[in-house]
This record gives sequence, structure tokens and C-alpha cells, in this order.
Amino acid sequence: MAIKDYVKNDATRERKHNILGMSFAEVQERLQEPGQDTILVPMGSTEKHGAHIPLGTDSYVTMEVVERAAQAMDVLFTPLEPFGYSPHHMGRNEEGAGTVTLRAETYRRVLHDVARSLIYHGFTRIIFVSHHGSNTKPIDEVMRELRYKTGAYISFYKTPTEREATVVADLFENPPEETPGWHSSELETATLMATGDGLVNMDRAVEDRAHAPAYMGAAFSKIDGTATVKFQNSENIWVPMDHHEYSDTAVIGNPFRATKEKGLAMLDRMAEHLSAYVGEVRNFDVKVHSSDYPERAW
Repeated sequence: MAIKDYVKNDATRERKHNILGMSFAEVQERLQEPGQDTILVPMGSTEKHGAHIPLGTDSYVTMEVVERAAQAMDVLFTPLEPFGYSPHHMGRNEEGAGTVTLRAETYRRVLHDVARSLIYHGFTRIIFVSHHGSNTKPIDEVMRELRYKTGAYISFYKTPTEREATVVADLFENPPEETPGWHSSELETATLMATGDGLVNMDRAVEDRAHAPAYMGAAFSKIDGTATVKFQNSENIWVPMDHHEYSDTAVIGNPFRATKEKGLAMLDRMAEHLSAYVGEVRNFDVKVHSSDYPERAW
């Protein structure tokens, strides 16, 4: 589904949830209703994946989960931010990988400004949502700043994937050594099959595994896309690696057991989990003590 379709489809519903398709009056009215001060903020990515799925894989999955949860829990959500923190997916110079990354500071400023804007209008519970694991790497400082300065509830929900895929783990056919929840493997291929026609080309699919960067030599190994390497049976060494240094094809795992039906089940499960979290967040005692946007007079 094209991103524009999320707005078009939502706008035809009796009750809208995507603020991009709402007027200011509609947002004002919604905020007057009890429990409507929670909002989902989808944070996507445009980055190199396996040759069989699009650069926007993480964006598509994020939007599918957010839209489903927003409908289920009757909460608003913002437009997708399509660019994330993906410097390790840039590839080699002039290779043509297509990745667009924000610098960590730029990314943090985006999170900050979006949240402060929403808090200014009366939202007190901000839930950032992303399928791109590396979008969580730069966020601790800005999340704490937002909480301490405003009193709003701020959190970041990463869809179940990679090493934390418990919510959907029973749906995998791939064994753990085939890293079913990792980059361009079973989970991502299946969910992209479920999001719309034409997004997956299995003629280009390959099965592949992660490895330690070649320059490290045989003493080091790597099992998935986490930013660590194994040394003497210990995985306590964090190394700033580029994705192409430890994944030759941008695939970590086996995509060939993916099916559309499996992808639909995974998206349903993810949305149910996010919906349950939203339900709990609504019960939190949140008191905003500073909602003005001090930077608006630049």
C-alpha cells in the first residue's frame, strides 16, 4: 500500500485517526474527548534491504502496525517520518544503495520537535513506533529531556523483530540459526508480502548469514545484525560496523519460507501487542507541567 493510501483510506472512514487527513477543528474536537490525549508517531526508514524487498520495508511494516493499532484502540497517529538513523546501511560511496539517513543529532531534533509540537497542542502521551531497530540507538538523551522538561509520557515502541521477536516467534518456520526475525529474512519478507502486491520479488531473493568483518580475521564471529562481535565465546564487544562489512547481500537469514498468510498473522500479532500497550498507557497518571514550545519564536 502506498503511503498516500493510508491518508486516503482513513479519510473515507466515519472516524478518522491519521491527523494528516484531519482539519485543525477535527483535531481540536478529538482532544476534548476523554482518553484522546495519546498519539502514535510512526518513525520509518529508507534503507538498503535484500534485493527482493524495498528500501521502505521498515516504513511499510511500521505503518501497517500503527494503522491497525490506531483503529483498534481509537487513537490518533501522525504522518510517517520516512527517514531514520541508518548510517550503517549507506553502503560504499557511489554504490547506489539508495539509503537516506539522518545524522543522530538531526534524528534527535526531529523526535524532539515532533513531540514538543504535539505536547503543545494537548497530547500528553507520545508513543513513537518503529520497525527499524537502529532508530532506537540515538534516543535515550532526547527521550529523557522530553520527559524531564514537560512531564509528558514519552516512549518508543519497537515492533517485535530481530532479537526481541517473542510476540511472533511461534509463527516462524525458520530455526534460530536462520535468524527468522532479522534483516530481509522470514519476518520482513512475509510482512511485505502482506502489505501489498508488487513489493516483493522472490526472483531476487537469496539466503545468507552474517559474519564478522573480514579485517578482523578468524578470531571473531558474528551471528546476526546486532552491533557486537563474538570473541572467545563472549559477545561483549561493540564495534561501529557498516552493514555491508558483515552482510554481503543485505540479507541475514532465510526469506524462502515467507508467505503472505504468515505475514498477515505477524502484522495482526504486532498490532495486538501495540494495542494492548496503548491500553495500559491510557491508564497512567500523567501530568504535563510545561506544554509551551519555547523554540517557536526562532
